[in-house]
Formats: sequence, structure tokens, C-alpha cells
Amino acid sequence: MEHAHPEAHDHDCCAHHDHHHELLVEGLTVHYRKILAIENIDFATSCGNRIALVGPNGAGKSTLLKAIAGLLPRSAGTISWRGTTVRKWSREFAYLPQREDVDWNFPITVRGLVEMGRYPHLGLLKRFSPADTKAVNSALETLNISDLHHRQIHELSGGQQQRAFLARAIAQEAHVLLLDEPFTGLDQTATQSLSALIHELSEEGRLIIAAHHDLSTAPALFNQTLLLNHLPIAFGPTPEVLSKSNLQNAFSPTVA
Repeated sequence: MEHAHPEAHDHDCCAHHDHHHELLVEGLTVHYRKILAIENIDFATSCGNRIALVGPNGAGKSTLLKAIAGLLPRSAGTISWRGTTVRKWSREFAYLPQREDVDWNFPITVRGLVEMGRYPHLGLLKRFSPADTKAVNSALETLNISDLHHRQIHELSGGQQQRAFLARAIAQEAHVLLLDEPFTGLDQTATQSLSALIHELSEEGRLIIAAHHDLSTAPALFNQTLLLNHLPIAFGPTPEVLSKSNLQNAFSPTVA
């Protein structure tokens, strides 16, 4: 029987910004077939932070999220989480795709979607235990969608759909939430609600990394920003990174 290390008490350590809960990305390079998508991406952050990935269309934001999630192979570089190299995939990472990439007509209920978050935790028999059911119910309550649990996902509003996917990540007990343009297509009310939720999740000790295109809302939403255009341009506190000169470098790389 393995002995649990102190950092294994996930939420307690994470909530206190324990340095063991650090995400370290070094020299990350990814190709799509022979096309170079991102190159030499470096940054380090930890639980409790909210990071925006900012850059022009095609800059590699989605590629970076998928590479961290283990959904794309790396050409070079390493990703470490809590001091351990992540080889392919970690159940402590949860990826939420762009809404346009989801088949919303797939016949699954909100509860069924959230239950998928428990699949990595199931034993050999793949049967739900009382602990799994409790985790699903807790996730539904945390995201305020318990009353929607029997609804089909295509019946939900855009904001409710995002909450359902976040509930799946919470049920998975993921610490690192990788969100691909989560605000796209949401109305103002849903945007405000999701913004408040992202703040709450980070305050609970989760690390949020999101591709984001709205420069005007980034400073209020994210305390850190990685600005990139295939190559990293700047990383750090959002107001400092989104300087005029940095943005010019990212969005107008041919301008001297």
C-alpha cells in the first residue's frame, strides 16, 4: 500500500497555493504533420491562477491547450505537474473544447455527461460506487445545474452547456481546467455568470488556462497572460503582458 504524500491532499494544498502544485511547461513544440504549430513555449504557474492564452487566429492557442491535455503529441519539450513529468495524459487535467467542436445532438443527458468525468476513477469492473455518485451530485450542485440533470445537452442554453462541461471537470476532480474560447457565443448574462464561476473555481485552488480573444475583458478575468504567435512573446501579469508593444509584436509581427 502506498503512503500518501502531504501534497496528495489535493484541495487543501491547492487552496493554499502549495508550490508542489506547479505546472511547468518547458520548450514545448508541436507539429501538425509537417507544419510547425507552436515552438519553444515556456511558462510556469501554479494552482489558484487564471491564465489567458492570447494571440491572433492560428497562433497556436488551441494547440497548446490540447498538448497540455495530452490530446496532441509533442515534438519536443516537457510538461511537469506537481514535480512529475506528464508523459501523455493526467486525470488531473480537464480539457473543455470550443462549443463549435461539440456534437450537441449526441443523445446524452447532463448527468450522463458529468458522469463521464468519473470514468478515469472507475475500477476494473467499471461500476459506479457511492463515492462516484456523490462526486457527480456534488459537481452538479457546485455548478448550479442539479435541476437540469435529466435534460439532454442540446436542450441547454450556451451558458448551461459550459456549466455542464465544467461540472464534468469537477466530477473528474481535475485541478487544471483547460478551456478553449469558453466565452464564445455566450450572451452578456451567461458571460458574467461564467466569469464569476471561473473566479470561484480558481479561488478554490484550481488552475484555469483559457484561450481568450477579447483583450478588453482579459485583465478582469485573468491575472496572468501568455501572449503567443506560434512562439511565446510574453508571459506574466496580464496588464504588463498586454502592453502596446507586446500586442504589436503578437498581432503585427512584420512591423519593425
